[in-house]
Amino acid sequence: MGRYVIRRLLQMIPVFIGATFLIFLMVYALGDPVAALFGDRGPDPATAAALRAEFNLDKPVWQQYVLYMGKIFTGDFGTAFNGEPVTDLMGRAFPISARLMLVALTFEVIIGITLGVITGLRRGRSLDTSVLVLTLVVIAIPTFVLGTTLQYFLGVEFGWINPAVGPEGRFDELIVPGLILSLVSLAYVTRLTRTSVAENVRADYIRTAVAKGLPRRRVTVRHLLRNSLIPVVTYLGADIGNLMAGAIVTERIFNIQGVGYQLFQGILRQNSPTVVGFVVVLVLIFLLANLLVDLLYAVLDPRIRYA
Repeated sequence: MGRYVIRRLLQMIPVFIGATFLIFLMVYALGDPVAALFGDRGPDPATAAALRAEFNLDKPVWQQYVLYMGKIFTGDFGTAFNGEPVTDLMGRAFPISARLMLVALTFEVIIGITLGVITGLRRGRSLDTSVLVLTLVVIAIPTFVLGTTLQYFLGVEFGWINPAVGPEGRFDELIVPGLILSLVSLAYVTRLTRTSVAENVRADYIRTAVAKGLPRRRVTVRHLLRNSLIPVVTYLGADIGNLMAGAIVTERIFNIQGVGYQLFQGILRQNSPTVVGFVVVLVLIFLLANLLVDLLYAVLDPRIRYA
């Protein structure tokens, strides 16, 4: 297991370098951040030259990337164009988005897997058909429609929630936004679990366990569920990064000042240090989440062993 982890960590290095370089290239090489900072007025040549020298924009792209990555490994993600360190923005945004992601992931795991198991065991019945139709409806409706609808009725009409989340982003304020964020993924988790359970319930090892007289609950939890969760865990691992970075719509609706909000502001104002810094951290989160998923395979399926 130790060798496998080391090998995977080494494999992550070229992936990290390639992904961050492409992001850096797209942000810094396609457009002029200094010109975008001043808008239509345009900076005077002396100010533009000073800013380009300060942010190393007067150097070749590959050299900019090397200098930038060298600073990152010392914990320096640069300074936003408004003069605020990017690490300060991260310190405020990532904890809020992490809490939002945990709320959404909890809904996906508890509701999605439960519905998937129930419908998988009752394949073809009325409950199975109803859940499949419901998940299709959830997938078809855009997130901003569901978000604004719930925000209006629960926050404005009935007053059960705050229409806008506070700057601290407390867990109780993130329940409804987390549900909105998780709905599409929850529908996919339900359908994926249902398909996997329906396939494995007819497997020989399940018939053997039932023939031996094992309790139905034990057969479902200890044998059927563990093998059926492998594709679901794969999806959830990839979804962690998507929930952290893909919450732009949800965070805009509920005024959550998390990662999606900061990325939106950075893209809107062409604040390159902010965009690149946040995306670099998201790449690391995505890679580590996939490593964790690979390690969970051995826990779920005893047949999987890592040399």
